[in-house]
Amino acid sequence: MEKSKIAKFALPVLLVSILAACGEEEVAKKEEQYAIPVETTTVLQGNVSSFYSTTATLEAPQEANVVSRIAGLIEAINVEEGDRVQKGQILAVIDAKRQQYDLDRSEAEVKIIEQELNRLKKMSNKEFISADSMAKLEYNLQAAIAKRDLAELQVKESHVVSPINGIIAKRYVKAGNMAKEFGDLFYIVNQDELHGIVHLPEQQLTSLRLGQEAQVFSNQQSKNAIHAKVLRISPVVDPQSGTFKVTLAVPNQNAHLKAGMFTRVELKYDTHENVITVPYSALINQDNKQALYVIDGTSADHRANRREVEIGYREGDAVEVVSGLKPGEQVVTRGQQNLKDQSLVEVITPLDLASAKN
Repeated sequence: MEKSKIAKFALPVLLVSILAACGEEEVAKKEEQYAIPVETTTVLQGNVSSFYSTTATLEAPQEANVVSRIAGLIEAINVEEGDRVQKGQILAVIDAKRQQYDLDRSEAEVKIIEQELNRLKKMSNKEFISADSMAKLEYNLQAAIAKRDLAELQVKESHVVSPINGIIAKRYVKAGNMAKEFGDLFYIVNQDELHGIVHLPEQQLTSLRLGQEAQVFSNQQSKNAIHAKVLRISPVVDPQSGTFKVTLAVPNQNAHLKAGMFTRVELKYDTHENVITVPYSALINQDNKQALYVIDGTSADHRANRREVEIGYREGDAVEVVSGLKPGEQVVTRGQQNLKDQSLVEVITPLDLASAKN
């Protein structure tokens, strides 16, 4: 009987001891909080522009297909593909012996007619010379001179020259080939300045103006922008596609871009100056709301406070914060995916990460 009483009394005491021990373990777990490592940056003020991103095909505003004006054997080729040429430079020489013979014969005919006219004009007895004969000789002289000039032009055209400054893009013939009249010989393109052809939705028509700035990137991954300007804006909209054509003037003195390339274009619409900016990587999109974590450095330990913000323009990795931040505050740029509101954090720098890995 006494043993059962003792057992009844000891059981509650044991349960109380177990519960107390569990409570102490939970308190210890709560007290044991690990600081989450994060990287931060200071909120700054700067200029951010609004861009419309699209694609463009590059075209050469100056290009020429050089053809042969005469038929003949190609005696020499003076340039190759990739060579830079100047306007008027001799590209090739065509055998013009036949044309030279025609020129010599035409010059002889001109001299014969001129001599006959001079002889008649020097005659003292003008009554023996009919006016019709004189007029016929003068007309024959004009025809002979025209024939001579044409033969001279054909001899001159045996030297094929470049009509523009540019680069030999294609060579269609070789030395020793037979050139046909009006047959293709070379294709020359001038790429010192290219035209970017953009087709924009009609809603963008009111936002564009001549001289408006644009940035051209050689590919989707490139970060090196080439500054271009709006050169022409088509006043009509294509009813089939609902777009209008915009031509950009793209400088290309370093020849990094090529005609025919498919490029990425960002048209600058507007710029907000002296506004609050943060790296775009610092933002977290939760429930269709933009938020970021701000470091509270007033307490002994660093806490990350979740704060919803309103954003504006974005340019590259910089984004404008319209409301919710003040200049000089510290925001988390890396590690924010592991945070909750009021999380304990340890602020580290990339230099600390590199030394830790080593």
